[in-house]
Amino acid sequence: MEDKDQLTELVIGAAIEVHRIMGPGLLESIYQRCMEEELRLRGCPAKPQTRLPLLYKGVPLGDDLIIDLYFPERLVVELKAVEKLVPVHEAQLLTYLRLSKTHVGLLINFNVPVLVNGLKRMVL
Repeated sequence: MEDKDQLTELVIGAAIEVHRIMGPGLLESIYQRCMEEELRLRGCPAKPQTRLPLLYKGVPLGDDLIIDLYFPERLVVELKAVEKLVPVHEAQLLTYLRLSKTHVGLLINFNVPVLVNGLKRMVL
């Protein structure tokens, strides 16, 4: 992967394929596993369920944020299987971007009839 746009396109393509095969209506954890496999098949393995230490004023709080699919410093992918995306989902992705020092993120909701309606690309 040369740049973030190509990586974003590859991940969106993988998500479209997963949605085409599996359809809407499953649990987020199932889409998570399918995305991991589809990305692996495409030669682009992500770091799944990446733990991001939660710090407050430099002090570790002992809890971690968990990023669904992470391409360090290149792309954060947050997967959802919800009725519809709401502002808190976007806020969650923006926070993950800020705390991971990553500039590009994808919010993907698989619980839609046509996946393009469940995709949101965000840039910090």
